[in-house]
Amino acid sequence: MPNPKRRHSQQRSAKRRTHYKAKAATLSTDGTTGETHLRHRAHWSEGKLYYKGRVVADKTVAKK
Repeated sequence: MPNPKRRHSQQRSAKRRTHYKAKAATLSTDGTTGETHLRHRAHWSEGKLYYKGRVVADKTVAKK
């Protein structure tokens, strides 16, 4: 049976293990709006796009 000539690095083993991820998505609560959202993702709340508690984009239409 063939054996490897050299030792495989830890990084190489870790790359194989990255495909085994958690099945359920991790949820987080935003401190400013109090809404539940996926972690590390922007989310819409009341016409505004929030990321890390800050307003990134505003969808509300300006009135004349």
